Amino acid sequence: MDAIVQFLVDWGYIGLFISALVAGSILPFSSEVVLTILVQMGADPWICVAAASIGNTFGGLICYWLGWLGNLDWIERWLKVDRQKLDRVSSFVKRYGAWMGLFSVLPWVGEAIVVLLGLMRSNVYLTTLTMFIGKAARYIAIVYALAGINALF
Repeated sequence: MDAIVQFLVDWGYIGLFISALVAGSILPFSSEVVLTILVQMGADPWICVAAASIGNTFGGLICYWLGWLGNLDWIERWLKVDRQKLDRVSSFVKRYGAWMGLFSVLPWVGEAIVVLLGLMRSNVYLTTLTMFIGKAARYIAIVYALAGINALF
């Protein structure tokens, strides 16, 4: 893992973008490590936030696309979920669900939320916007936390 992180750090902002894209998809990876190292090495924190946020949002869109490929009939048949419950959830997600993209930053559950949004055919534009806002807020919080820690030493 250290070699992969070092490789991505060597690539700078592009490496951060790639690490965030991978982390935003269904593959487990920590783009925060690459972000932290780059900022500590003197990279511009705002460019780092932008690269990580955009990359992580694209990774989230991969999850959304995977959900989009799914089918409600499969869930009903294979997971034995009642069609009325699926219709209620689908109605809720179509009405308010894109705002759930704000929670796409949550560990483990975030990807599942975005896959569900794709499955329920949530508005892709609003979902993308809310995912970006949530992911950017997380990276901004990390940069400010890092600045606070650096101020202590």
